[in-house]
Amino acid sequence: MMQEYLKTKAEYNDCILFYRLGDFYEMFFEDAKTASKELELTLTGKACGAEEKAPMCGVPFHAADTYINRLVARGYKVAICEQVEDPKEAKGLVKREVIRVVTPGTNIDQLALEEGSNNFIMSLVYSKGIFGIAACDVSTADFFLTQVNSTRALTDELFRFNPAEIIYHKSLYESGIDIADLAERLECALSQLDESYFDDTLSTRELLNHFRAHSLEGLGLIDFPIGKVAAGSLLIYLKETQKSELTHLTHVTPYTDGKFMLIDSSTRRNLELTETMRDKQKRGSLLWVLDKTKTAMGARQLKSFIEQPLISVDEIIRRQDAIEEINQSLIDREELREYLSSVYDLERLITKITYQSANPRDLIAFKQSIGMLSPIKALLNGFHSHLLNDLNANIDDLKDLFVLIDEAIDEEPPISARDGDIIKTGYNEEVDKLRAAKIDGKKWLADLEAKEREKTGIKNLKIKFNKVFGFYLEVTNSYKDLVPDYYVRKQTLANAERYYTPELKELEDSILGAEDRLNTIEYEFFKSVRDTIAGEVDRIQISAKAIAVLDAIISLAVVSEKNHYVKPVINNRGVIDIKDGRHPVVEQMINADQFISNDCYLDLDSNTIAIITGPNMAGKSTYMRQVALIVLMAQIGSFVPAKEATIGVVDRIFTRVGASDDLSTGQSTFMVEMNEVANILNNATNKSLLILDEIGRGTSTYDGLSIAWAVVEHIAYNIGAKSLFATHYHELTELEGQLKGVHNYCIAVQELGEDIIFLRKIISGGADQSYGIQVARLAGLPEEVLSRARTIVNSLNENDIAAVSDKIAFQEKMEERLQSLEGISISESDAAVISELKDLDVTKITPLESLNILYELHNRVNE
Repeated sequence: MMQEYLKTKAEYNDCILFYRLGDFYEMFFEDAKTASKELELTLTGKACGAEEKAPMCGVPFHAADTYINRLVARGYKVAICEQVEDPKEAKGLVKREVIRVVTPGTNIDQLALEEGSNNFIMSLVYSKGIFGIAACDVSTADFFLTQVNSTRALTDELFRFNPAEIIYHKSLYESGIDIADLAERLECALSQLDESYFDDTLSTRELLNHFRAHSLEGLGLIDFPIGKVAAGSLLIYLKETQKSELTHLTHVTPYTDGKFMLIDSSTRRNLELTETMRDKQKRGSLLWVLDKTKTAMGARQLKSFIEQPLISVDEIIRRQDAIEEINQSLIDREELREYLSSVYDLERLITKITYQSANPRDLIAFKQSIGMLSPIKALLNGFHSHLLNDLNANIDDLKDLFVLIDEAIDEEPPISARDGDIIKTGYNEEVDKLRAAKIDGKKWLADLEAKEREKTGIKNLKIKFNKVFGFYLEVTNSYKDLVPDYYVRKQTLANAERYYTPELKELEDSILGAEDRLNTIEYEFFKSVRDTIAGEVDRIQISAKAIAVLDAIISLAVVSEKNHYVKPVINNRGVIDIKDGRHPVVEQMINADQFISNDCYLDLDSNTIAIITGPNMAGKSTYMRQVALIVLMAQIGSFVPAKEATIGVVDRIFTRVGASDDLSTGQSTFMVEMNEVANILNNATNKSLLILDEIGRGTSTYDGLSIAWAVVEHIAYNIGAKSLFATHYHELTELEGQLKGVHNYCIAVQELGEDIIFLRKIISGGADQSYGIQVARLAGLPEEVLSRARTIVNSLNENDIAAVSDKIAFQEKMEERLQSLEGISISESDAAVISELKDLDVTKITPLESLNILYELHNRVNE
């Protein structure tokens, strides 16, 4: 047995091997040492022919899932080696095979998975400057692929899918990306696979064979040569580990940048879309506010909506119209929610069914869920919006499967499919006969017991049963002398004797034979029902996806009505016009009546950049985030927290809000900030929305101001993106009137002596101070520190650099005017004057010198 174990272990050397021995899964050698430590099991030893006993530990087979989940959650792979033949019929060693390898990205146990989140495994390939990406959630059958051409885009995709496991080709090292560091940040398992998994020809053949397609064009993959290799390698790896044909993976979905708004990892984190920055909790995120779903499928779908806002105006309006119509029929809406609350996770249930791991109670949950589809469709028949009509058309009521389970499976079956009592009475004649024999057997035994008592005079004679000896007659020692000769002794106890008779033996064979036969037949019928359901996987998955979208849409409708959101007008003109906008999360964390609403107007012409000044804690960051969240909510099709809103579709939202040291890569706060700014300036377009908070604050005042100034100019001149730019550099307010599209705004405050009151209102104009000392006072700094700070700030204000900023702006205007003269036909003397003007540094001459220069140049031009 140990030799067979070692052969199997050699094939799965990177896994902890759960080796089935009777009623236990045993682990040996290093696996045992690891498992005993991780699972807190007693480490023992087993003689195996070597000089020393092999370290060993084990877990009961019926509780194995709990232990496997704990190991997988810690990043281990677990190979399950099962007995694949009946020990009663085996000759010699019982045949064993690995029936599945459980990894962090392939675990389908619902107890180990988060209901509202996907559990993705990803495959990464790099070739000729392009990254191929494939992601699959085995538990829900979601399968995607794409390809990107930069490490930044790859990082964004990784953080979007947040995989539990990554497999990759060694070529990834050539890209320069530190995949181990990324995996550590994502807290996911990492495996470099052999070259053979990523063979182009093999990947293509695997995809075509699995999805029964004749060409890559038919799968929509012709434009994804590297993404195709990633998808093919992932499919090969999944089949190898799952020991299954994965028939529930019925389609693969390619996608490109053009369908959804791009949201990079910094923006996801800064806007707290699905979890908070500090605690990594759902509460306090946008998802927390919007998620009023009734099903696990709907919760995952809503999360996907938030992570992938739409670009298409038509698609956004389809969702809006559905939300609006649902909220016009509140009674139907609440009835739909009641039906949805009875729907289990159909996506993960059908996966268990196709894996042949579903138990009888899973089928009852499945029946209960599909039983809700007919009434849901009946209600949807009363709606007319395009999206709801499409969802209704995609929902199959699956009545044939409901009838099959209803007729075959008992309403309250056991968990195990091999324990009997699964099939309903009346479904099969043979099952009914065997069940009757099983029930009648109890009467037969009772009659025999009564007959033997009367016949022998043994008043306390009893017929009992155990798994070792079967049925037997038990007689206490006090009646031992009355035992007749035809009783055959079976076992002697301290106070009693156990016997059997030919008649009892005949009854035992009839009863136990009927029970064994009954359990076998019931199990076969159960498998037949399960396989029939698995054969309809396409119908079930389409219906499940439609239910998920419906649940997500209804959730958005409920939140919109409850929180007094409005339907935004969607346009492609680039105009963002928000009246009395509110932060969707903050208003829920405080008393909503206390939240101060604010307006925002941005366009692509004269109102492109809003420079926002004002003190810390006044609400600048909240205001900017709320604008970004309102735009994002509008593009997922949701209504928004405002009095009214017009939203121009944006292709990306970039945020640069807050920063911290990245010690693992040796980057300072300022370096992290500059990396994020570089990403924004290199990738933003005039259709993007930029949220920039305190650019340049991590370095010296002059350096920081210079960088912030240059960034604003670059956005205005070269990008043209709508931008909210918060800053404490009040000198930047000088850019209003100097740069087209730049306008000043500030947070209103009220001064009360040395204290201030934050009014939380955005008003036109720039702030002339940051009230830093007042804020420090609110924080509780000692009075002597505050007093000294006031003395220092007064001294520094005498050397205000605002005058310098005026000179910079004047010089730039002069240079712009001089550049406009280039190309005009002028005399040599005039050209010489212009040349001297270009070389003139107006910031370093006195007023008297400037008058003399101007007088001289004037005379030369007029000669």
